[in-house]
Amino acid sequence: MSLLPHSIEKVIEELSKLPGIGPKTASRLTFYLYKLPETQFDVFAESVRRLKIGVTVCEVCFNMSEAPLCAVCANAKRNPRLICAVEDPLDVLALEQTRKFGGLYHVLGGVISPIDGIGPENLKITELIGRVKKIKDESGETVEIILATNPSLEGDATVMYIAKQLKPLGVKLTKLARGIPVGGDLEYTDELTLSDAIDFRKEIT
Repeated sequence: MSLLPHSIEKVIEELSKLPGIGPKTASRLTFYLYKLPETQFDVFAESVRRLKIGVTVCEVCFNMSEAPLCAVCANAKRNPRLICAVEDPLDVLALEQTRKFGGLYHVLGGVISPIDGIGPENLKITELIGRVKKIKDESGETVEIILATNPSLEGDATVMYIAKQLKPLGVKLTKLARGIPVGGDLEYTDELTLSDAIDFRKEIT
């Protein structure tokens, strides 16, 4: 028989499902929330609830947004012929913090991973190709696509697949310089390393 009330156990169980949160951390967080004054707890609970009703997906780049267009896509000063394809919205945040990138983004929604049942059709690759075609049809100018997946086997396989699809369109394809350790994530990489990775990006031939 558990010594904890069921409601406490349930919160611990749910928090334990979060990435990087083990049972002990989940227990500490649960008791912290339990001890919060009711007004502060209500603010926290409402913030979590609004994640599902206040946040949507940008209709162009698939980044997180509170409007049809995210802040980057809505910024007329960004270079529309320079697009950085990343795995998820946290990668956008990491790259934006470097203040080195002046183009747009395209959030793929992951990487190709057959072992996890994720194929090209499960990612926003078709949409990326469509964006490139539209830009070239409308302007006829050169488009550069930076393939900025995390340095992993799955990330590299995704880069190779996308490059194969885009090369016939005559776009310039580049990837981040390898200052990022293999197996590392962009979101956890320091700003200086990311800045260098952007500045010294390599063309994919």
